[in-house]
Amino acid sequence: MSMFSFQVSLSLSSTVLFFLCPHSLVARDIVFPPSAPVQAKLNSDHSTSHNLNPAANPGYYQTYRSAVGADKDHLLDYDKFAGLTTFSNLPWVHCLSPDNDVEKYDIAFLGAPFDTGTTGRPGARFGPTGIRLGSRRIEAPVAWSPYTHDNTFLSWARIVDCGDAPLTFLDNTVALQQLGEAHKIVSGRTANTTEVASVPRIITLGGDHTTTLAALRSTVNHWGPVSVIHFDSHIDTWDPKVLGGGISHYAGVNHGTFLHIAHEEGLILNSSAHAGIRAPTMNKKYDWKNDKRCGFEIITARDIDKIGVQGIIEQLKIRVGDSHVYISVDIDVLDPAFAPATGTVEVGGWTTRELLSILDGLEGLKVIGADVVEVAPAYDNVGETTVLAAAEVAHSLMSLMVETPVKPLKS
Repeated sequence: MSMFSFQVSLSLSSTVLFFLCPHSLVARDIVFPPSAPVQAKLNSDHSTSHNLNPAANPGYYQTYRSAVGADKDHLLDYDKFAGLTTFSNLPWVHCLSPDNDVEKYDIAFLGAPFDTGTTGRPGARFGPTGIRLGSRRIEAPVAWSPYTHDNTFLSWARIVDCGDAPLTFLDNTVALQQLGEAHKIVSGRTANTTEVASVPRIITLGGDHTTTLAALRSTVNHWGPVSVIHFDSHIDTWDPKVLGGGISHYAGVNHGTFLHIAHEEGLILNSSAHAGIRAPTMNKKYDWKNDKRCGFEIITARDIDKIGVQGIIEQLKIRVGDSHVYISVDIDVLDPAFAPATGTVEVGGWTTRELLSILDGLEGLKVIGADVVEVAPAYDNVGETTVLAAAEVAHSLMSLMVETPVKPLKS
């Protein structure tokens, strides 16, 4: 076949294919979105492109508006999937550095990769990483609340991620001492906005619930004993002789006894409260009496069906009064339909929306510390519902701290 015949044949074949293919399959020119902050339609009147009067410039309201500011390099900035994975893409600060010349901050996220105090499924040592991954969708420049129209990332507080505390997984006693030292260092630095509050506050990403004990041992140095609002399906005030069996002191320190121990150490007030309780106890009367002795009032999971979200909020606020408050959220307060990735699952819990509504309703409380714990990502589903929920809970806790600054009792 000659070259001329081949070209004619190829041309005829192309023509036949063009007519046989549906119109929707024919290639089109691709127009990429503009990278400039504002780009009007090509047929808009440039002479009126900045006239906000819709009658004078109808094309203005059909312009493309980019989230990337004119002063930013759109190839390097605002990329939530690049660089270090920090909570909500916040700046990372080496808060545990022995150097005194560390960037200042007002609120710090601190990971506690510890899970050898659990009595159920292990895996919460990977919780801090999971929560950070679940928070990638949250970014300070675009975190305006649809409920309050506020953005607590852009308020007075400088908020950072300090990374994870270095904890051994071979000795619980040493690990809790390491975590306590980490809390002491992070909260011991001078805050960034000293005219508002001189001591930074910490939100811990857990880790099993034993880690809250180290946090409470740290907060007492700045704010004294506190009221604990404890969101959980379990009471966690078990006597170590009951949960731990009295085998050893070592065995008695775990994620079900830490509040009993905190009470014995004088870290918490008798104005504390549980919320979302639904798990059974280990005996008929003693556990409930001991829980009351430890200073707690109980709001069960099913109480929300009787008094609603607002009723829960009001009870918690009345209970803690004007005291300093530490909020601890065990992710198993949620029903496993919403948070399956946890160590000790209990059915019949709250929805994610109910929990977030309750937390947001606690605005005005003097929250001096908080945590989200018992997140074990290995048991999550492909939609990552648990880590997404935990990240939003941490965001709500952060917002409570920003909304109500708290000065320490002593420096």
